[in-house]
Amino acid sequence: MRHERCQSLKRRKVTHYNINKRRKRDYFSFFMKKDVPLQPQKEIYTISDMKHLWKSALLLMAVLTIASCSDKKFKVEGQIANAKDSVLYFENVGLEGINVLDSVKLGDSGDFSFSEAANQAPEFYRLRIADQIINVSIDSTETVQVRGTYPDMASNYSISGSDNCEKIKELTQKQMALQAQAIALQQNTQLGITAANDSIQKLIDAYKEEVKRNYIYKEPMKAYSYFALFQTIGQWLIFNPRTNKDDIKAFAAVATSWDTYYPHAERGQNLHNIAIEGMKTMRIVDAQNKDLQVDASKVKESGVLDISLIDNKGQERHLTDLQGKVVLLDFHIFALEDSPARILMLRELYNKYQQQGFEVYQVSLDPDEHFWKQQTSALPWICVRDADGIQSQRLLLYNVQAVPDYFLIDRGNNLVKRAAQIKDLEAEIKKLL
Repeated sequence: MRHERCQSLKRRKVTHYNINKRRKRDYFSFFMKKDVPLQPQKEIYTISDMKHLWKSALLLMAVLTIASCSDKKFKVEGQIANAKDSVLYFENVGLEGINVLDSVKLGDSGDFSFSEAANQAPEFYRLRIADQIINVSIDSTETVQVRGTYPDMASNYSISGSDNCEKIKELTQKQMALQAQAIALQQNTQLGITAANDSIQKLIDAYKEEVKRNYIYKEPMKAYSYFALFQTIGQWLIFNPRTNKDDIKAFAAVATSWDTYYPHAERGQNLHNIAIEGMKTMRIVDAQNKDLQVDASKVKESGVLDISLIDNKGQERHLTDLQGKVVLLDFHIFALEDSPARILMLRELYNKYQQQGFEVYQVSLDPDEHFWKQQTSALPWICVRDADGIQSQRLLLYNVQAVPDYFLIDRGNNLVKRAAQIKDLEAEIKKLL
């Protein structure tokens, strides 16, 4: 009977838990010190018995560990005041996009509570009502408490239970302040285009230095440092590893730290890929910058940075060749929903003032060249396309923060005003004509 039991134990094969060779020797030496007999005897297990029993025990421990891990959850709970009957969404901000995990229709109290399985590495989520968003990060089984007031809960909220979430709130508020300052400068009619752009760039540079010093380089392994890398102003990344070598260093610093603290985490690998791609493309970017650089004396002479692109008829068109005309320099995406209405408005202006010396130089940022040619085939003005799209260096040169955007250029090739400074476009055109 004992022999049959030994044979039965020997036939069992555990495949879910592997023990390396060193650990096997340790287990065997432990039993040998106890003078365990090498042959089956009454009331005594053989080494083979003990070996399989240990494997069974370890398998059970592994199963229990996995089960306990799957039971680990985090909570995001709290209250959103003044939001009765509003739907509050709890969403995962994943690498592939935004996914709704849960939602609740808020009652009189505004109380809510969401719970999801914990991750092994930090992950990002958000609470959202309409366009009001509160960003949170989770890196354990923590409970995060949020208190906010609708309809401005994105800026009017408190958060506790997570140092990362508190830092993300700080960064969010700083970014909102930066955006407000940039918009104010753009809309300041007392400033010229160059002065406004220079002031905005100084604000952005100062912001980046502060965030790198106090957040990213201070604790690059933290979720809030990762969050800081992907902040935007308008539609553009504040830290752009495709155009700035120092920004690549910031991405690489966080990626390296995540390798150490969260090995094999998908987000860490993604940061590495971004940094590597940035380094590979910097040569191309440097070449583009050289092509786009304009001699200082020429800038003073003409007052406008030249753009040279191929139009929808295959001809190279220079913006500076339009000297002597009043020009609307327009950055546009035809794939946008409001494009038809905007094109109709421009057509009316063009038809009305073209004979008086008005011209449109329209730069398309559409990724699909065939689609762009279809959309522009019947347009009477100059239509060119920038194949780099929203990553174009020309947008940086003109400090375009959102598309569509436009500039007015006088007959002397001088930038006069940008869209944010213009209340009545037709009136401004008539003044310049």
